[in-house]
Amino acid sequence: MARHAIATDQVDSIDDLAEQRKRQMLTSVINATGVLLHTNLGRAPLSFSQTASYSNLELNVETGQRGSRQQTIGSLLATACGAEAAIVVNNCASAVLLTLAALGAGRGVAVSRGEMVEIGGGFRIPDVMRQSGARLVEVGTTNRSRLSDYTSAADAEKEAGKELAMVLKVHRSNYKVIGFTEEAPIAELATVGVPVVVDLGSGLLDAACPWLDGVPPSWLSEEPAVRQTLDGGADLVMFSGDKLFGGPQAGIIAGRADLVERCAKHPLARAVRPGSLVMAAVGETTLAYLERRGADIPFWAMVSTTVETLTARAEAIAAEVPGAKVIGTEAVPGGGTLPTVTFPSAGLRVGRDVTTALRAAARPIIARVEEGGTTLDLRTVHPDDDPMIAAGLRSALAPPDPENT
Repeated sequence: MARHAIATDQVDSIDDLAEQRKRQMLTSVINATGVLLHTNLGRAPLSFSQTASYSNLELNVETGQRGSRQQTIGSLLATACGAEAAIVVNNCASAVLLTLAALGAGRGVAVSRGEMVEIGGGFRIPDVMRQSGARLVEVGTTNRSRLSDYTSAADAEKEAGKELAMVLKVHRSNYKVIGFTEEAPIAELATVGVPVVVDLGSGLLDAACPWLDGVPPSWLSEEPAVRQTLDGGADLVMFSGDKLFGGPQAGIIAGRADLVERCAKHPLARAVRPGSLVMAAVGETTLAYLERRGADIPFWAMVSTTVETLTARAEAIAAEVPGAKVIGTEAVPGGGTLPTVTFPSAGLRVGRDVTTALRAAARPIIARVEEGGTTLDLRTVHPDDDPMIAAGLRSALAPPDPENT
């Protein structure tokens, strides 16, 4: 009996531990923060899923022979980007590292002093440059870098018996430099005589946004786009899959076929290649762009929703939740993208902090605390989840059960 009691206690303890760990594992949550590309919540939400089955990841179904995981998706991406070729890696940082290692190892890479950025996690361009084996050649100043600065750097390399491998431009996606500024356009940099490689980071595919109805949103007016950057003279571009592209975490390298091929054949390419789930999601997202199905890409569906629609949804939820008020809010892109942009939005507010209770729901609801109360922004909530928002708020605001206190 004693041993049975001990075993039961151990089982109970293991069950409790398993339940605790289950809460800490990756799970689906409802993002009511108003941050569309919330890094802590996986950035761009995905609507694509893969059934529990094998895939033709590296099989040519027509021939029955081994194929390439990059060939089909790369071809789709190249078409969408207006490029000769494209490959997918596991994130944009990997894309930068692989490109520098494949094309610049042992040689100089010219970068403007105003573009030696640091992004989240301490990712710094000079540090990545060292890891790749390329040599950093600083150009211009923090706020002004002209074509003459790049040509002077190329000439200095030649005079020293060295070689400039490329010009690297890095998009300042998570901050702005304003005022007395100047930078050389891509078309001018293309005259330096070496490949022009552009880290676009955020991944806006096309400035014309043909996947949306009507004209492109005004808040994208200063955001560089993949197609226009390549059309402007860039030889290679790199960008994230989980930001404005609206897909999974991935990095995409697109441009000249010979340069893409050199990246694909570098030994590091195997270390940073993605698996079948990421490749499938990138492929589905790319198809949605090519078929002009912007509404099927959650990010674009969210930013396209009118404030009137959001307000009507908030009013319907508030009618079911005593104490909830409908408010106007401001949503933001997030994810280190478009740092000065906000979107008018709408949501709900309750007068006390119930964020802990909302996170404890069967499907956690992530909201934000403002002035001691709780705000839920509906721009980042799928309409199908509105009933869960209402139920979560009712439960969080309910008085405690006397029998359980």
